[in-house]
Order: sequence, then C-alpha cells, then structure tokens
Amino acid sequence: MAEPGFPASSRADAGRTAGREVTAVSAEGARGHWVEVLADHLGSAYLRYSFTKGTEQEVAFLVEALGLGPGDRVLDVGCGPGRHAHALGRRGIEVVGVDVSSRFVELAAEGAPAGVTFRQGDARALAFDAEFDAAVSLCQGALGLGGPDGALASDRAVLAGMARALRPGGRLAASAFSAYFQVRWLEDTDAFDAATGVNHERSVLRSETGAEAEHDLWTTCFTPRELTLLAEGAGLTVEGIWSVTPGAYAANPPTVDSHEFLLVAARPDDGRRRPQ
Repeated sequence: MAEPGFPASSRADAGRTAGREVTAVSAEGARGHWVEVLADHLGSAYLRYSFTKGTEQEVAFLVEALGLGPGDRVLDVGCGPGRHAHALGRRGIEVVGVDVSSRFVELAAEGAPAGVTFRQGDARALAFDAEFDAAVSLCQGALGLGGPDGALASDRAVLAGMARALRPGGRLAASAFSAYFQVRWLEDTDAFDAATGVNHERSVLRSETGAEAEHDLWTTCFTPRELTLLAEGAGLTVEGIWSVTPGAYAANPPTVDSHEFLLVAARPDDGRRRPQ
C-alpha cells in the first residue's frame, strides 16, 4: 500500500480551497485499492508535503534502532515514492520496496541507488519468507489503510506478512497513527468512528500539474495496547512502542501529543543460521 498519512499538523499543506471548483474523487466503485486513486492523482506532488521532509532523520534513527548496516537486506512495505528506501540504499543497505500503487512504484524506481528495487504488490498478501534482516512500514505505509470499515483482518495480514518476511531474529519497525492524538485534535473536517478507530477526512489535494481534486482519506488509528496485541498475534516480540513525529523519531514513551506510534518488534530467533 502507499503512504498517504496526512498528520493533522500537515493538512494545511494539502491546499484546501474555498469557493473554487474542484473534482470530486471517491473510492466508491474505483478499481483497486482506494490509495491507488489518491496516488494516481498526486504523483510526485506527494513529496511536497511537510511530513515527507524528515526522511534522513527517520532513517538514521531506524538504522540504529534496528541495528542495520551495509549489506543488510530490508523490506519496505508501503514504500510510496521510495524516499526511505533511497535513503537506506545510500547507506549501502539492500532494499526491496513494495507498494500497491503502480504510479508510486514508477516514481520510486527513478534514480534508485544500487541494490534498491521496487515492485507493485498488496501489503496484505506479501509472499516473502525469511528473506530480510528487517522490515519497515513508515508514515502509515500499510497499517491502518483498510478503508472505511477499518478491517482488523487487513492489519493482521500486513503484520503477519512482514513477520514472515523476516529472518529469525530480524526486526520490524512500523508506524501507525495515534488514536489519542486524532481524538484530541479532531478537526471540523474529520469524522472519527469510535467503534472502528477509523478517521474519515474529505480533503482537496493538488496534483503535480496543479489540478485540484477532492479525495476521501481513511486512516485507522491505534493505541499502544492495540499495536502490542497485533504484533504478538503475528508471532512478534515487542521491543518498544514509541511516540514519534515525522522528522523527529526518538525512543520516547507513548504520549497523547504525538502524531504517530512507532512499533519495533522482532521475529524470535529459532536458532536457524542466517544464509551466508
């Protein structure tokens, strides 16, 4: 899946307009995943939003937190236009990026560092098995994008696929939007469903050519307890759940004031040796 999460503090970037005529775009009846509709419209304009500007800090933190180094292999789930994958690749790390949007995959492949490749695919149906030293899903890359129903099965499938992709002892980092933050800073344009944890926003987004269209954005929000239960259900050992903000990743305990939580967990080491 893609990484369309628009934190509340960044939504002003989306270019909402008053009194202008815009095209209405809905996922109702659209082919494929709702994120594909959004990605087809945004294209490279996705990278103008302020929450995409902290890539280097986020990757530097993750390299340390996950114990990564040159020669390691990372799976980037919901890689979007590939900003994190590129930054990892520049550090000598091999990356396979997966995204549901063919448009984002095309953008990600442009100028990719050596050892960094991309493919289109659904995060809920990953086919990898014990192939990676680490797996990441950042900026709502995959978790919480199940759509208006916020299907729990979707998030379970994403984490199970990522866990299976890890070599024994491999580690996972996945960000998810904070339910605490969303409820605390609920905006007039938001509709939060307390039963499902899904926030719905109708927002005007501007394409790379300047064309404006109104899109539905659905984001399932989580508490640390929910993320712990999901991770344990996928057979992972939770190492930490931290409050983070785009461009300011740190090992901070959960609060109600940060946009996202960052889950860090590991696949238990069953004693199998890593292939040489």
